Amino acid sequence: MSWFRKAKKDKKIQPLPQATVDADAPKIPPTSDFPHPTAEETPAGSAAGVNDRSDPSRPGYLKRLKNRLFKTRQTFADGFDKILAGKKNIDQDVLEQLEELLVTADIGVQTAMDLVQRIAASKTASVDQMKTVLKEEILAILKTESAAPSPLSPPKPQVVMLVGVNGVGKTTTIGKLAAAAAQSGQKVLIAAADTFRAAAVEQLNIWAARAGAEIVTHRAGTDPAAVAFDSVAAAMARDVDVVLIDTAGRLHTKVNLMEELKKIKRSVAKKLPGAPHEILLILDATTGQNALSQAKLFDDALGLTGIVLAKLDGTAKGGIVVRICSTLKIPLKYIGIGEKIEDLQAFDAEHFVNALF
Repeated sequence: MSWFRKAKKDKKIQPLPQATVDADAPKIPPTSDFPHPTAEETPAGSAAGVNDRSDPSRPGYLKRLKNRLFKTRQTFADGFDKILAGKKNIDQDVLEQLEELLVTADIGVQTAMDLVQRIAASKTASVDQMKTVLKEEILAILKTESAAPSPLSPPKPQVVMLVGVNGVGKTTTIGKLAAAAAQSGQKVLIAAADTFRAAAVEQLNIWAARAGAEIVTHRAGTDPAAVAFDSVAAAMARDVDVVLIDTAGRLHTKVNLMEELKKIKRSVAKKLPGAPHEILLILDATTGQNALSQAKLFDDALGLTGIVLAKLDGTAKGGIVVRICSTLKIPLKYIGIGEKIEDLQAFDAEHFVNALF
């Protein structure tokens, strides 16, 4: 993302001086509970943090990704072994079983059929060639909807609105994004605009303190649009680089939620023309078809600029990534593959495909 700049050499992250914290917020757990990379894990000349360990160019990135996608990779590996046992050539029976395997991995019926048809059209004869063609075809799908290039001079502050239904990991994702931005030298402010869920504000206070980010909170039940407006105003006055706006996530089938989110969007744009610059939808990888339905509804209402797919390490159906890229016209920007900060990783199509096979 454009607000993630390379960490400055020997940069020490300090809490920002003007943080606004709710007096009723819970006590902050000991810093030993917060995951930090050791000296051995951190390359010389860079700040310890997310950007280094989640950088696809960093040695060990692919190994870590493979480990976290173990369940999905095991589904593919076991499936291939069963399908190809004793087979030297590709026949119709193999293609039918391959299609079933892809559907089982949650790639989707139509996408699975398309992939098998492309393999058949390639007239692949050997098992090894089939795997190669399948990898190439999946990679082509994942690269189709790549994120647009970041502007040379991103706006300041960069306002990012994060949306999603309750339970998908939205608050945790915001905390990880805040930590990543702060550790790369950015000045971050979190807007606690989910004023209807007390736990969300409490969790964001903890993440803000850990990341050294500012946070703007209002009383429970306050108009979320007012919180977002005040947060952007504060960010402009305090020379903040990134504003992360948390939002409510009640059932996505309720029209009033979508209207509330639209109001937040309008409120932010009124204070800072052009904002929000990003609207990211957080999806739970374990929910399958429901995730696609959510994406369509949120996109129709708000015009999404990207998707963050969380909890990918907790499912054997990681093929949902292929399904999302094949079905939706929305860039997949991040994947969540664990609980630690560095487990929120910028999506890299080639590394993802290599981790699956």
